[in-house]
Amino acid sequence: MADPLEGEDPAASGLVPIPSSGRVFRTEYRVRLGDVAPGGRARLDALARYLQDAAEDDASDAEFPRDIGWVLRRTALVLGRYPVFGEQLVVETFCSASGPRWAERTTTIRGAKGALVQAVAVWVSIDAATGRPARLGPRFEEIYGPSAGGRKASIRLDLPPPAEDELGAGREWPLRASDFDLWRHVNNAISWAAIEDELARVGWLPDRAEVEHNQAITAGDGTPRLLARSGAGQLHVWLAAGGRVLTSARLSRP
Repeated sequence: MADPLEGEDPAASGLVPIPSSGRVFRTEYRVRLGDVAPGGRARLDALARYLQDAAEDDASDAEFPRDIGWVLRRTALVLGRYPVFGEQLVVETFCSASGPRWAERTTTIRGAKGALVQAVAVWVSIDAATGRPARLGPRFEEIYGPSAGGRKASIRLDLPPPAEDELGAGREWPLRASDFDLWRHVNNAISWAAIEDELARVGWLPDRAEVEHNQAITAGDGTPRLLARSGAGQLHVWLAAGGRVLTSARLSRP
């Protein structure tokens, strides 16, 4: 397939550009029926799955040790143009920064019909046997160090919490057995599904979206509450339980 955006600058949004050297993993997807909203555009939770799958496929292709797993800390999306039903997509992903026990991944999704989505995500490495944070180690540096280029990733969270009186507000967001992943956490794409619910209420789509996972959502959290606040071209969304913020999101439009 011809490159649909040949010549466009992948760093136009201010993200780290695709490196000229170091590992860059490339794969392709087609936007399927189960990925789209009624209007035909790809939902945010579908985009989150594309990003997660590309990261997993990259690690598998690189033969990265399977005793290390990854838990998502935060994701930021720049949505130049949403993919649409049936569109063929090219996904390019690489490690753009790292820390002692976490790494940043930058991904560009481009489509044959003009789709352009750029993402930067920070993942924490964990020991697959214990679930505890694990150091990246020399194998990581060998595979991903050249593309990271010495840049340092941060796991700091910046999104604001809800106001004290908002924590008990909102509505219940029931969890399903299918929402839980290998680590017995609610998969990150489910948080984006909750955001889609609130976007349907405000009636607009963002050109930028950020999600931070303050705490892993587990079965022990019971039924989280979905909180939202909108105004001035922004939508803030939270999932909370027991007075604790589990997931925070901020979406904005021009």
